[in-house]
Amino acid sequence: MSESAARPRIAVLLPDLRPGGVERMRITLAQVWLARGCDVDFVVMRDEGALRDALPERARLVVLGAPRIRGVLVPLRRYLRRTRPDALLAAMWPLTVAAVIAARSLLPAVRVVVSDHAMLSDAYQDRGRLHRLALRVSMALSYRLAAARIAVSAGVAADLSSLSGLPVRRFEIVHNPSAGRIDDATPGDTAPVPARHRAGPLILNVGTLKAVKDHVLLIDAFARLPERLNATLCIVGDGPLRGQLERHIRDSGLSGRVSLAGFSADPTGWYRQADVFVLSSRHEGFGNVIVEALAHGVPVVSTDCPSGPREILAGGRHGRLVRMGDPDALAAAILDTLQATHDRAALIARARDFLPERIGAAYLRLLLPQACEAPA
Repeated sequence: MSESAARPRIAVLLPDLRPGGVERMRITLAQVWLARGCDVDFVVMRDEGALRDALPERARLVVLGAPRIRGVLVPLRRYLRRTRPDALLAAMWPLTVAAVIAARSLLPAVRVVVSDHAMLSDAYQDRGRLHRLALRVSMALSYRLAAARIAVSAGVAADLSSLSGLPVRRFEIVHNPSAGRIDDATPGDTAPVPARHRAGPLILNVGTLKAVKDHVLLIDAFARLPERLNATLCIVGDGPLRGQLERHIRDSGLSGRVSLAGFSADPTGWYRQADVFVLSSRHEGFGNVIVEALAHGVPVVSTDCPSGPREILAGGRHGRLVRMGDPDALAAAILDTLQATHDRAALIARARDFLPERIGAAYLRLLLPQACEAPA
């Protein structure tokens, strides 16, 4: 960013500030943009979410007061007309569609960039034909009007191309940034980590307790590990399936060996204790938690789900990939990983490919092409 340029303003549009991957990632990027001389507005539909207190001090929070998507157009357009940000960044269909409509309805239009962080075909496959038609038509009509379209992985880009009818070359692939500093050994403002009650290895998963994360598969794989390992499985996160998972843990005879630790705003302490990180998802747009694990030098085992894990792990060069839905294969990979030796420095080096400064600069080149000096 040129030092002589006026401070550009970036508006980040989100439904709210609940502790999800996209919300965390936007906060990480905002810190980079603020450090580079930008002003940042977090424009949210609803004033709620555990990450509200995690916003950077210099970021501004703007609440539209729109409980549903259908009510967002008028207050969003009013904000854009009054504030005139230099760029609007929107994620999460159909909020992306609303952002394009609102930004393009003004004269002159506000520059709008849309980004998608999930395999939408998989995420909405059970919603029926009408929903899928609405998804395809709305994307086909609106995404071509955006100044730029970001996909967090090549798999997501291919999926978006199929849904929108736009050539895949019209989508920019920008991976998600790592959360926090790489291999930061300095104790930070982390949530307290309960004392470990077992001397054996700690197997870690971080993620919302919802069906797509397939924690049942992870628990079933853990049950297949030799009891002599004296291992503990800790799942950090909360969500709608907590009760179901608690019952599954009891029914599997794993009480005391599997812990549902709840939400942690900063799971750094957990990563530092982990012996292996396991992702058991059915699909991921990217897989931020894999990068977080690598950043702490923790070896990774992941299902080979579409589409992010394979890209992060470079086809298995930086971690183990196993087929989805197979608890035996997942258990075998976990056991092999626990018994192997690992080049911690190499894992951390891979995480450096996703440094926030690097990813934040890539976003700026798309959001503010005229103001950027295109840093390497």
